[in-house]
Amino acid sequence: MDLLKIIIFFLINFTVKESIIFAQEKCDTILLRQHLTTITKREKARHFANPEVLDSVAAYIHREFEKSADTVYYQTYRANGTTYRNVIAVFGRKNQKRIIVGAHYDVCGNQEGADDNGSGTVALLELSRMLKGKELKNRIDLVAYTLEEPPFFRTDYMGSAIHAKSIEPIKDQVLGMISIEMIGYFSDKKNSQEYPLGILKWFYGGKGNYITLVRKSSAGKFVKRFIQNYKKTKLIRTKKFAAPRSLPGIDFSDHLNYWNIGIDALMITDTSFYRNKNYHKETDTIETLNIAEMAEVINATYQVLVCY
Repeated sequence: MDLLKIIIFFLINFTVKESIIFAQEKCDTILLRQHLTTITKREKARHFANPEVLDSVAAYIHREFEKSADTVYYQTYRANGTTYRNVIAVFGRKNQKRIIVGAHYDVCGNQEGADDNGSGTVALLELSRMLKGKELKNRIDLVAYTLEEPPFFRTDYMGSAIHAKSIEPIKDQVLGMISIEMIGYFSDKKNSQEYPLGILKWFYGGKGNYITLVRKSSAGKFVKRFIQNYKKTKLIRTKKFAAPRSLPGIDFSDHLNYWNIGIDALMITDTSFYRNKNYHKETDTIETLNIAEMAEVINATYQVLVCY
């Protein structure tokens, strides 16, 4: 009888635990496509030389954030005599500890930039909708960055550099940062996946049909726990990648600026140019993306965030 009670107790608790993980909001693929269309289909590209277009995109993000967030505001700054802005949405603002989830909305050159990084931007918009009214253990800041792309990449004018600098005085309150950088391109074709080191193909395979969670070798508790829980959702084929920061590609996004100030951070990515050959080209359009797979990337991210 005692053994039976133990088994029943285990099953009840296991079921409750699973329901906490999986009984959540779901990403809306119709909204994803609508957001992508609004952001990418414009007469001019959303890059630094077209600040009026960036302003228009920022205003759209702001309006969408306003529908769900506790607080929404612009973080405005000047770069080379021109005004640019990040857009920040706050959820669970009463909580002291916070998690930052960021993605850049600008592009490199004259292109639509559907994957780079329209996919990351619309992920923020859907996360915002899904987080509306949720009771959170930690504050979550969704940050849409400007000026991630050249000629400002790795400069103090990156939107993420501006944001990281602004929170440096309270970095002890930041549990960690998640950079969403290109999450929409997947391929089951043989040899569709490349790597910075050829030997990695032996371990990760030659098909670009998974999402990658990228961290540096010395990652902290937040990143390790996030990756562990993300994989447990089993919503999308997921592989983790840890390497020294010196390896090409590992810091090619906004998380680098949080690493620079000592905040634990990781990148969620389809591996960018190691897979998507439309990278920084006019062919980076919505039609090349797998919206269903992208939605599952967002669903997994959401589930980890709300249960953290």
